[in-house]
Amino acid sequence: MLAACSSGQEDTADPADPPAATTTAAPEGYGAPVLLGNIADPAVTESSGVVASRQVAGRYWTHNDSDDGAVLYCLDDRARSCGSWTVTGAEAFDWEDIAAGPGPRADTPYLYVGDIGDNLAVRPSIVVYRVPEPAAGAAPGPTAPAEALTLRYPDGAHDAEALLVHPSSGDVYVVAKEGAPGVYVARAPLAPGSPKTMEKVATLPIGGPTVLSSVTGGDIAPDGRRVALCTYAQGFELVLPEAGAAFDDVWSQPPQPVALGPRPQGEAIAYRPDGKALVTTSERRLGGAAPMQQVERD
Repeated sequence: MLAACSSGQEDTADPADPPAATTTAAPEGYGAPVLLGNIADPAVTESSGVVASRQVAGRYWTHNDSDDGAVLYCLDDRARSCGSWTVTGAEAFDWEDIAAGPGPRADTPYLYVGDIGDNLAVRPSIVVYRVPEPAAGAAPGPTAPAEALTLRYPDGAHDAEALLVHPSSGDVYVVAKEGAPGVYVARAPLAPGSPKTMEKVATLPIGGPTVLSSVTGGDIAPDGRRVALCTYAQGFELVLPEAGAAFDDVWSQPPQPVALGPRPQGEAIAYRPDGKALVTTSERRLGGAAPMQQVERD
């Protein structure tokens, strides 16, 4: 949902302009943020989540926050529109994030849309919609029917804006938005029907007393060894210490800051499919445009 935005300079570049590096200092391991383009589709007014397509290289999926229908918007890697799809059988109460991962059919990539926002922390359950990603070359229109996965927290309601899906197991993770955010998991296999109670697996040493420190988005790298989280102010990455370690060990690793560039209200972050870069979008527009940016790992 809309909230106070992080500080950042106004960006008025045209969507057709070539990528240009920002002046934000780069942390160790990542280069300087680069502007890929400004979101040109006027229907994308609040890009609240973003994820890389598993069907078409160089494409990304996003969605609006509240005040929109159950619609997924496709963007290319310059932030230009490549169509919109209505999610069949889904409702949009407070969509906050989107992820990609496996599902019931082994040969099909799925999108997971998190209807997980709860500003007043009163919802008895949340919903994650799982839908097959539209195939390469498919014309914009309705998606295949979505499955509604109903989830509950084990310790009462929480507001959340970060949804992550493990690329191999299909486990679904939700990171709460409050200070000292909790990490909750619903283990695969998941099926529609009765609500499934999640398990709390960690409390993260990020977040804080101000809204700028709230966790607003997340993603898991395609190799399952890295987790990216963003707040309104910056990004963080957690990295498993060694190959073969249990994935949930990642939550105990020290979060490494990642500078993501000026984002008027940054709520979305995703790994590029090769895992070597992070892509972000912003909910709010300054100068009539919302930036889509990238930071590459050195």
